[in-house]
Amino acid sequence: MPESSTLILFLGAALLLFVIPGPAVLYVVTRSVTQGRRAGLVSVLGIHTGSLVHIAAAIAGLSALIAASATAFSVVKLAGAAYLIYLGIMAFRSAGRLEDLAGLEPMSTRRIFWQGAVVNILNPKTALFFLAFVPQFIDPTLGSTTLQVAVLGGVFVAAGLMSDSTYALAAGAAGTRFLRRESWRRGQSYVAGTIYTGLGVAAAFSGGGDT
Repeated sequence: MPESSTLILFLGAALLLFVIPGPAVLYVVTRSVTQGRRAGLVSVLGIHTGSLVHIAAAIAGLSALIAASATAFSVVKLAGAAYLIYLGIMAFRSAGRLEDLAGLEPMSTRRIFWQGAVVNILNPKTALFFLAFVPQFIDPTLGSTTLQVAVLGGVFVAAGLMSDSTYALAAGAAGTRFLRRESWRRGQSYVAGTIYTGLGVAAAFSGGGDT
């Protein structure tokens, strides 16, 4: 079991990760603006279901395998970028439908949830966090490393839920005002498409730690 001082340091590192917007935060913000706070909060739950996959991978030692293989990490990175670009293309396509002139047709909460999970599963920023930082907080002399990774993972998810929910609530409130404007209702698909596509392209060409 990690010591309390270790947990505090780890929490601080995790919060720094969440303060810097990445694919997960931008997904939450975009969903909140285009569909409201409820959709944003559902996307937060999906995002951190994806976080559980990274935690499981760290526990199983898969993260160490990815760290040892530049090719494997590049595949994960490019897969994440491709998925974001796909979301952008779908958003642009939806903007051309007549029914979208009155606003985007709401996506089901189930689909929002699973899209959020996929965005974070394929998010190399989260993978890199576990690869680069988690081992620094593990002390084999304190007992089971599996338990330590699990506890740190729990802290990570709790911090993420708090931080990303704040983004969702703030963006959802702003989105409600925007949606009252005809120009925003017509252009929200293009806004979402630009965010997703731009982020995907940036992820494909940036360094692994900056995605």
